[in-house]
Amino acid sequence: MRFSVEQIVGMLKQAQVGVPVAEVIRKVGISEQTYYHWKAKYVGLEVDQVRQMAQLQEENLRLKKLVAELTLDKAMLQDVLPPHFASLMGTPRSQKNGKAFAAWIDGGASGGEFSGK
Repeated sequence: MRFSVEQIVGMLKQAQVGVPVAEVIRKVGISEQTYYHWKAKYVGLEVDQVRQMAQLQEENLRLKKLVAELTLDKAMLQDVLPPHFASLMGTPRSQKNGKAFAAWIDGGASGGEFSGK
């Protein structure tokens, strides 16, 4: 059985106001381990705070996946592109070529090796 945030917070509040934990977990039908896991996670929080925390965790997971996908895309592009294009992207493979590109862009003002060719 899946419990809503409201149900979890309500159950924890029952135990906070004096209802014995054994009675609460028996009534709800959960293990003592689940009760203490929820207590560690949600105690002292209001329903809206728990919802906000869950939304932030979901967004954090979404952003982590996005970063992983973009990192993988970049790595694949670096493997496919010829080395001189990879240096234009500023990859660590060719820092010297990256400096040469920067020098070419700013006309040699960055101190890179610019031959003008």
